[in-house]
Amino acid sequence: MSQPASLAAQFETLRPHLASVAYGMLGSVSDAEDAVQLAWLRLGRSDADAINDMKAWLTTVVGRICLDLLRARRTRPEDAAGAWLPEPLVVEPAQDGPEHQAEIADSVGLALLVVLESLTPAERLAFVLHDVFDIRFDEVGRIIGRSEQAARQLASRARRRVRAAPQPDRDRSVQRRAVDAFLAAARQGDFQALVNVLAPDAVLRFDLGPDREPLPTLIGAEAIAGHINRTAPQFIAHARPVLVNGAPGLLFGTMEDTISVLGFTVAGGRIAELDLIADPAKLRHLASQP
Repeated sequence: MSQPASLAAQFETLRPHLASVAYGMLGSVSDAEDAVQLAWLRLGRSDADAINDMKAWLTTVVGRICLDLLRARRTRPEDAAGAWLPEPLVVEPAQDGPEHQAEIADSVGLALLVVLESLTPAERLAFVLHDVFDIRFDEVGRIIGRSEQAARQLASRARRRVRAAPQPDRDRSVQRRAVDAFLAAARQGDFQALVNVLAPDAVLRFDLGPDREPLPTLIGAEAIAGHINRTAPQFIAHARPVLVNGAPGLLFGTMEDTISVLGFTVAGGRIAELDLIADPAKLRHLASQP
């Protein structure tokens, strides 16, 4: 095998890991793909024979690219009013989906991505690389240009923010029962059943995209149940159970023509957070999934 072909084979083997890191950093499938492609271009301009650990080298490159992208994102005006939500990863329940998509879904949940968006770029990178991908703090420090101790402190601050958010139940069957109960109650227009499956302080966030009137975040089981009962007749017939970032969720429409995706955070057997993503730009990638 020629040297360029061997290098390409090594890169493709590492692509799922690199995509996972980039998606965890950015919350965007398209931006993550761009970051990985930039890493490939930088590898092509480097002396590959001098690289002792290809995985570590590429992870460092992707981390730095993502850090630059996050910093640039923060300097831009907000693209849209209302809540920001990530591009969802959606897999049919009966399928594993593409290998890299499944790996990402298992590593970075929707609820975690929402919390990560509130962190500084350096905090986000330190937490994602160390707590999610188990990269040593000395390596994290080199990536962000800080000392090992500074990287520890950044990750610690991020960790406190993450732990303050609702912690999803680890048992997927518990999550699925709550989502199934929500869907059944919505189909029946059963207000009380909706209230019962929601945590008292549940939160419903909307990301409709820049071209639509934003909806305010709803807080409280009764407010959310009332909204669902008012709007369910318009959308409930299109609901399909799927996995959203590795957790039970709902897709409205089809993978080829998605209307919206609803992700759930189930904590203590009840739904603590609902995230509705209806921005067409954030759903476009679903149509191209194998």
